[in-house]
Amino acid sequence: MEKIGKRFEGKVAIVTASTQGIGFSIAERLGLEGASVVISSRKQNNVDEAVEKLKARGIEVLGVVCHVSNAQQRKNLIDKTVQKYGKIDVIVSNAAANPSVDVILETKESVLDKLWEINVKSSILLLKDAAPYLQKGSSVVFISSIGAYQPQSSMAMYGVTKTALLGLTKALASEMAPDTRVNCVAPGFVPTHFADFITKNDAVRKAIEERTLLNRLGTTEDMAAATAFLASDDASYITGETLVVAGGIPSRL
Repeated sequence: MEKIGKRFEGKVAIVTASTQGIGFSIAERLGLEGASVVISSRKQNNVDEAVEKLKARGIEVLGVVCHVSNAQQRKNLIDKTVQKYGKIDVIVSNAAANPSVDVILETKESVLDKLWEINVKSSILLLKDAAPYLQKGSSVVFISSIGAYQPQSSMAMYGVTKTALLGLTKALASEMAPDTRVNCVAPGFVPTHFADFITKNDAVRKAIEERTLLNRLGTTEDMAAATAFLASDDASYITGETLVVAGGIPSRL
């Protein structure tokens, strides 16, 4: 990685679903820039492994098991953070599920509930718990998806929940102003465990690369750099916005 600045010295950042993939890279980037980072995911051993990796890079890190749809675990994530660091400056809401490839009108109600619950509702409830501890000048970043603009047929309902985050970003930016900025990153296609089914298939991968002006898939570091920008004081006059980080795949005018 090129030499990076220290925009998060003295800051405390929580990143959900951050033991692998995009979430892990975001936590790593914020930590390398000086933040104390609090990482979380559903499984203790994943949390432990990720904590070790970040510590090995000299990052101050706390790992907490948190299934974002579990109220007690969400509260515990916030409580543990405040017990250890006394405040919260940055929250990156990255947790998401995509349990189905069914078309919307054939998706089971329980699956619709799960998608809404994890991708949208738990983001709101986590912020509700965190709000009292957010500092003046704090920042929230939601991780949406290029699919928010044009939901893809195999993951249409997932795309629709990501569209909801664009609206949530606007609404919360208004509610939480002027002390907290709220922005959103919409990643394009990034080869992670979460996106295996897309990026493991050579034909699909090639088709995506051809649709991308920069002729490559994104990296988790690309997403981390954009998220760190929005979370930092470099973006202190930006709120309610979504930054598409998709190599030029069409999103909007």
